[in-house]
Amino acid sequence: MDASANNIQIALQAVSAIRQQHAATPQLAQASAEVKRFQARRFKATYADLLHSPRYKTAAAFFLHELYSDKDYAERDQQFARIANTIAKLFPQAVVNTAAALAEVHALTEELDNLMAQQWLADKSANPYSNNCARYIRCWRQVEDVAARHRQLEVVLHLGQELNRLTRMLGLRTLLKMMRHPAAAAGLNALQNFLETGFDAFANMRGADEFLRVIEKRETEWIRALFEDETVTCETKLAHLLAAGPAY
Repeated sequence: MDASANNIQIALQAVSAIRQQHAATPQLAQASAEVKRFQARRFKATYADLLHSPRYKTAAAFFLHELYSDKDYAERDQQFARIANTIAKLFPQAVVNTAAALAEVHALTEELDNLMAQQWLADKSANPYSNNCARYIRCWRQVEDVAARHRQLEVVLHLGQELNRLTRMLGLRTLLKMMRHPAAAAGLNALQNFLETGFDAFANMRGADEFLRVIEKRETEWIRALFEDETVTCETKLAHLLAAGPAY
């Protein structure tokens, strides 16, 4: 099996185990959804300028909806799992690498969100009248694992770099368009849509370096603040950000 395909399988198995856990514990699934909604609001407020930028808005919206939303990715995951063993035969290596990067981002995000959800559920019981900003900070710090947070950012940036690399491949957009009917016939619509949408989002930027630098700088600062700032300072900063940003 291709190494990238093997990585996809491992990542999807981890996500599947979390889904089974949520199916058996509806309260945990609900807590996970609340964490994801809060994080999507934070992302949308943090990158409000990019989401309204003529150059970057499509890529920013793509990251929001494909990486940071509370969207149900079960259909896409099932499609990935179904073709993981043969993905290297169906797609160019650059596309395979992008799919593997997405799977890694998805698995690590789900694992961290699940740990957050466990803390969130416990915190709601211990602090039922707490606001979500304070609760999020407490849960973040109880989960700890600074290395995993930085790794999460690293793999998100790597996915962006892989998508940017796809846009430099001559003829790939035409190839993706030609694959629509075979993908639909094989039941791979969600995967096909991700590839096409991601390709177009990054192609429209005409270069992703600045976009990815902005994400790296701002997310690195949020990781630092959520771990290191005084609790009241961090809570105030987060509350002001969400109050200033549009509701999600």
